[in-house]
Amino acid sequence: MLKTEVKTFSELTLQELYRILQLRSEVFVVEQDCVYQDIDGKDDKALHVLGIKDQQIIAYTRLFKSGDYFEYASIGRVVIEKNQRTFKYGYDMMKASIKAIETYFKEKTIKISAQAHLKYFYNNCGFVVFGEEYLEDDIPHIAMIKE
Repeated sequence: MLKTEVKTFSELTLQELYRILQLRSEVFVVEQDCVYQDIDGKDDKALHVLGIKDQQIIAYTRLFKSGDYFEYASIGRVVIEKNQRTFKYGYDMMKASIKAIETYFKEKTIKISAQAHLKYFYNNCGFVVFGEEYLEDDIPHIAMIKE
């Protein structure tokens, strides 16, 4: 079972931060073979949703209130450890992230920049396509909104 926790940047322990950055690097840089600057100077503004199983962080998202990243609240860096994806924890993480935005930011409208191949997953989470497909770090993405 996946447990979720929501923390500000200053509430993260050094070990949690290290594991989050390790997980993001494992998936977004190594697995997806994409050289980009993951540590972008925005983590200190974000809320961090940790997905914990057997006392280990195996899933993660970061959240921004409207105006901090997009014009609307947003969810980004959605990542699940590769060997944990068959359990569909992505849905648990998105549900926890949407709830955290409503609770902490008092906002309903959420915009994401989704990898295009995950469009149907995000559709199942209540997001609809908004605009045309575009390249971000050489990976096809699509803007999506949930109202």
